[in-house]
Amino acid sequence: MSFFQCLFWKEVEHFEIREILRCILHTIMFHRALGLVRPKDVDMEIFDITYVQCGDVELEKKIDEKIEQFICWVEKHPNKKSQVCLSFYEVKNNKNMWFSNKVERLYWEQWYINLNVAQHPRANSSKSHLSKVLDAGDGALEERSARRVALEVTLREVLFQIIKFVNEKKDHIPPIPGREGISFPYEINIPSSSDTTFGIDMFKRMLQTGHPTMLS
Repeated sequence: MSFFQCLFWKEVEHFEIREILRCILHTIMFHRALGLVRPKDVDMEIFDITYVQCGDVELEKKIDEKIEQFICWVEKHPNKKSQVCLSFYEVKNNKNMWFSNKVERLYWEQWYINLNVAQHPRANSSKSHLSKVLDAGDGALEERSARRVALEVTLREVLFQIIKFVNEKKDHIPPIPGREGISFPYEINIPSSSDTTFGIDMFKRMLQTGHPTMLS
């Protein structure tokens, strides 16, 4: 049996993408970590939230690389659906094919993060975010403040959702693989530079790996 979780988001701004994705991805990885880790508390810069990382340099590097690739995709494809997928899988040899050493990935848990990235005019793109906010006036400042509070509440709810899921749903987790590392085999998928049908491709993958259970 495989499970998937969809984490839906309100509108986020470009400068918020990096921290939001770091927070969500590291939270999932920490709660699905194997063996001993070196927990590292991280305070977010733009939200009053602290989350935990595994303290693994290679994992941090891979997550940051994927986030940068995702940000580049968003910049090149404005107004397109933006999605990141974190998948955990088993590796099995396909014994049904003669003279084949094909390795099959059996996905047992997938997390879909959908971001609706706000698109703003490029006329003042050289200004800092703070400068734009100050130029907008008191009304816009109050609106942005309210929006930030709402987004922070949503992020907290997502983190609680992740923790609740990983603590309650364990029967589908495969045996611990005989390998070094802090995590089950995993991959982080983002749209490719030429891909404009990422959501459709992810849906096809779900069909190929069986009918997962949707949890609320």
